[in-house]
Amino acid sequence: MATNPPPKPPSVPRTTPKRDEGGTTVLERLTQKVQPPQMHQVLMLNDDFTPMEFVVMVIQEFFSKDLETATQIMLKIHLDGKGVCGVYSRDVAATKVDQVLDASRRAGHPLQCVSEPVDL
Repeated sequence: MATNPPPKPPSVPRTTPKRDEGGTTVLERLTQKVQPPQMHQVLMLNDDFTPMEFVVMVIQEFFSKDLETATQIMLKIHLDGKGVCGVYSRDVAATKVDQVLDASRRAGHPLQCVSEPVDL
């Protein structure tokens, strides 16, 4: 999994002083633009040992795909060497990768799953 340096913490919103009619100072809060979190795609990698039925089951269970969609993703993995199972925030993508790897190890399969940032 590719790692990026942690983002800078958001700065405290700036305020600008203003005077009201009574001569007292009133602080006005300026709105701050917040960037949406960077998304990560979860990829499964092809191998020659993991049964296709197991890959379909994992995609259905952990990525909430129906049988037809899971089968299409499995075929893409099989034919292209890798396939995108879903796009999530970084933490959710890392959890999905861990779930898939744990399930494949418990079943005795060498299935590989990684996440990487989505290029915009």
